[in-house]
Amino acid sequence: MTTGRLTTHVLDTHLGRPAAGLIIELWNVSGEPVKLKTTVTNADGRAGEPLLQGDALKMGLYELRFRAGEYLQGIGERLSTPPFFDVIPIKFGISNVSQHYHVPLLLSAHGYATYRGS
Repeated sequence: MTTGRLTTHVLDTHLGRPAAGLIIELWNVSGEPVKLKTTVTNADGRAGEPLLQGDALKMGLYELRFRAGEYLQGIGERLSTPPFFDVIPIKFGISNVSQHYHVPLLLSAHGYATYRGS
């Protein structure tokens, strides 16, 4: 059994608060892309539970797809058509299933940043 896990959270850097209600999809992209999970961030901007953990966490390439356009429209941001950022994909690799992989998103209407967190 593995002890690692994959988690994420989203901060709205324009408003200076967690991005609650943002839809996130997790895909395995090691071969033909396969959607593993869809979740929605809670009031703290986090997925309510790890996206992968235990035996479900496997080595490979993954992609988180953050549906930023829907979130930004939902909070009243005026966006262009199409929005500058609609879906933000972050592709990353898991090489050690005993580690914690945390992939956060810092979001505004015209920019974003990510990093490997803890």
